[in-house]
Amino acid sequence: MQVSDRHWSDAVQDVVKAGRRMDQRGWVPATAGNLSRRLADGRIAITRSGGHKGFLTEQDVIEIDPQGRPLDASQKSSAETLLHTQLYAFDPAIGAVLHGHSVAATVLSMMDPAPAITLAGYELLKVFERQSTHETSIDVPVFHNDQDIARLAGVIAPSLGGMPAGYVIRGHGVYVWGRDMAMALARLEGLEFLLACELERRKS
Repeated sequence: MQVSDRHWSDAVQDVVKAGRRMDQRGWVPATAGNLSRRLADGRIAITRSGGHKGFLTEQDVIEIDPQGRPLDASQKSSAETLLHTQLYAFDPAIGAVLHGHSVAATVLSMMDPAPAITLAGYELLKVFERQSTHETSIDVPVFHNDQDIARLAGVIAPSLGGMPAGYVIRGHGVYVWGRDMAMALARLEGLEFLLACELERRKS
C-alpha cells in the first residue's frame, strides 16, 4: 500500500470511529451531524450526506477539495460542508471538525435568546484552549440557524479565532474542532458535558 493511501485510510478510520462514539453518546440521531478530518497533505475527508453516523463505513467518507467540492462528482457531501472548510481555511492547525445535534445544545439554545451560553466555574473548562483554571468563564456563541449555509458562514466569520469551546447553532447543534481527531473529540465531550450541566441547573 502506498504511504499516501495509508494516510487516507487512517483519516477515514478516524472519522468512522468518531461517528460511532458520537452515536453512542446520543449526539448524532438519525442522519444528523457531520464529521471531517484534514490530512497533512491538505486533503479533506468528510462524511457523505445522509448517512447515519453510528453505522459509517469507509464508503460513507468522501474526499472534498478546500472549497468543499467532492472530487468525485457523483458523490454528495454534507449540506454544511462549507462550515468545515471555513474553519480549515481560517486556521491551518485545525485537523478535525465535529458537528453534533445533542439534546442539551438544542434545548439550551432555544430556551435562551442570548447570543451566547456562558459556562463558568466548571473544572472541565480546562479542556479548552488557553484555559488553566476553573475560576473562569467562557462564552459559547449561539448563531441563528439558517438553511443558506454560505450566509451562515458569513455571520460566523467575524467570530473565528475567538471561540475556544466552539459554537452552537440555535435549535440545531454544536461545532467543535481541534488539531487532530482526539483533541476535537475531547473538546466535543467537554462541551457537551458542560451544556448538559447547564441544562440540569436550569431545570431546578
